[in-house]
Amino acid sequence: MIKTTALKKTYKMGTFDVHALHNIDINIQRGEFVALMGPSGSGKSTLLNLIGMLDEPTSGELIIDETDILTLSEHERADFRLKKIGFIFQFFSLLMELTALENIALPMIINKQDYNKCKEQATTLLKLVGIEERSTHKPNELSGGQQQRVAIARALANKPAILLADEPTANLDTHSANQIIDLLKTLNKKHGQTIILVTHEPELGARTDRTIKLRDGRVINS
Repeated sequence: MIKTTALKKTYKMGTFDVHALHNIDINIQRGEFVALMGPSGSGKSTLLNLIGMLDEPTSGELIIDETDILTLSEHERADFRLKKIGFIFQFFSLLMELTALENIALPMIINKQDYNKCKEQATTLLKLVGIEERSTHKPNELSGGQQQRVAIARALANKPAILLADEPTANLDTHSANQIIDLLKTLNKKHGQTIILVTHEPELGARTDRTIKLRDGRVINS
């Protein structure tokens, strides 16, 4: 599902080059639940951003679902990302003026789907993540765990083949964090989503199918 070959990312900091990733070679199979782990600054979030096409590599190859991402135009990448990839962020990134239902429906509306069908699908997704009774609540009326469930439902809105989760439990208590991992595992096993989880918690990483460890921008164990 995802293959990188000699993937590099270098940032310019004034006159200095900061090498965030060095020759990353990884293979992630369709339907795998994989954890990216490593200390702060190891490059795991940078790698996730490259896979999610939120940033571009300096060099190397990135193949997603048999598509050479780096040959796509900016418009084609945006369309590919919208249809193929769902994002779950550490800080939820919900729109505070919208209800839970509206937050979930938004990606489908952007994808030019019928409005009534968007609302129906958003309701179905709220049931899937277990908080359908909170459909009319805005984010400030929800707990952290509930907000993250809304964020997960939103990530599923366009039925993506891949879910990218960047420290999705970092702002949650232990109980809520375990509930979120349980939900991700269910999505992975029952719905076949390929999931990449960035986490610094070994006990959470141990619950995935496989761990890819990074240090100083290099893969040290996959």
